[in-house]
Amino acid sequence: MIRLILVATFVILFLILSIPLLLIEWIIGKFNMDLKDRSSQKIVNWAFRVCLFLAGTSVTVIGQEKVPTDRPVLYVGNHRSYFDILITSVRAPRPTGYVAKIEMLRYPLLRNWMRNIRCTFLDRRDVKKGMKTILDNIALLKSGISVCVFPEGTRNRTSASLLEFHDGSLKMAEKSGCPIVPMAINNSGAIFEDHLPKIVKSHVVIEYCDPIYMEDLSKEEKRFIGKQVADIIVTHYEKNKELV
Repeated sequence: MIRLILVATFVILFLILSIPLLLIEWIIGKFNMDLKDRSSQKIVNWAFRVCLFLAGTSVTVIGQEKVPTDRPVLYVGNHRSYFDILITSVRAPRPTGYVAKIEMLRYPLLRNWMRNIRCTFLDRRDVKKGMKTILDNIALLKSGISVCVFPEGTRNRTSASLLEFHDGSLKMAEKSGCPIVPMAINNSGAIFEDHLPKIVKSHVVIEYCDPIYMEDLSKEEKRFIGKQVADIIVTHYEKNKELV
């Protein structure tokens, strides 16, 4: 339980003590939104690194050099843990927002930092609001902000296989013209979710797969892009099980 106490204490202290930083970031955003995007991401990623250190999480990274750095991308990954966000965010070469569930808006200060790093909040129960979230993310991608989405729609409770992908979120790549970067994440559930409420020292493997450029796909391939991306992730997920 000591790791849980350390991480929880740090998160609470960070959220409280960073209130002045939220004010400074708000002022910066009034004059230079690009600077705010970059500075907020650095602050949050620092906090994420501390959390990963306190959790005793080690990460093997494969294929990070494949991620385009000269343009925004749509990261698409499997989802087993809240720590997936920490693990992937600290490695993003440019500001990256996440598609989060709308319930995260319940938490003051946390929601402020999430908005600062351009997270959007998806209401799965309201189709109209869901479409607006997709449009908001398309606008983010067009403005140069990368977006990360976990198309399983919720955290997968089992490591045996992936849940069915929700293809709608992948339309963001086609409409914005950005590449898709599939990510296969192994063993992140071992940090916390596999044995609640303990946080356990764990080894995670993340592989960034070859980018998919939508302009290179036929109309038929675009129709089944969700299955194609899911198949890529499953292939690399199964391959990397032996590395955990």
